[in-house]
Amino acid sequence: MKRTAFSGPALVRLLAHFADLEVHEPAQSLADRLSQWLGWTDAIALSTALATDPPAMSGARSAPRDVEEECARVRASLAGAFAREEAAARRRHRAHVKPSPDDPPADYADFRQRYVSLQQSMESDIGALRTRLRSMLAARSPDMARLAVVDAVMEQALSARERSLLASVPTLLGKHFERLKRAHAAVETPAANAWLDVFRKDLQSVLLAELDVRFQPIEGLLAALRPR
Repeated sequence: MKRTAFSGPALVRLLAHFADLEVHEPAQSLADRLSQWLGWTDAIALSTALATDPPAMSGARSAPRDVEEECARVRASLAGAFAREEAAARRRHRAHVKPSPDDPPADYADFRQRYVSLQQSMESDIGALRTRLRSMLAARSPDMARLAVVDAVMEQALSARERSLLASVPTLLGKHFERLKRAHAAVETPAANAWLDVFRKDLQSVLLAELDVRFQPIEGLLAALRPR
């Protein structure tokens, strides 16, 4: 089947590929879709933020290079979290369990638990960065302070929707896990655990793609803070 080209986020493209789904470009513009996600109270808060001139706040004037480096450190740490946890899990397994042909088949529950934990870490760490960057913006000028307020309003308005959508990622990964597992079982002389290595690489790819999506507001705030 010929697939329609889709230029959306890598996260969507990866999950669609794993599920063997055809994904089309959305008919609505981003602005139209966002308008459907914002309630009337969100619209009022956003309108107020755009119409007012909040005073610039004192303090929080860290050098852009310092905050750029901090954001890079946080991103690198989150990007490598699954690999570190996977390595630790393998060490624990080797220390306590001897491989046996009678070992039960691999189960997705442990992968799911770790992925959900990583999602919580991303939400917490990126949220803290976003708050700090807004404080730095608010210290620059009234225009920058307005941008910080708008970002805070958008985060509050869209966080529940984002959390709900991203909560489906572990479920979709679970279906991919089961498909790989069934395909492995159907092979007459399968290589031991080769399919699990494929799944681990796929999971890492999805994690990095989700990190890219979650980091987009950080990139936008950093761009606003960079010297012109």
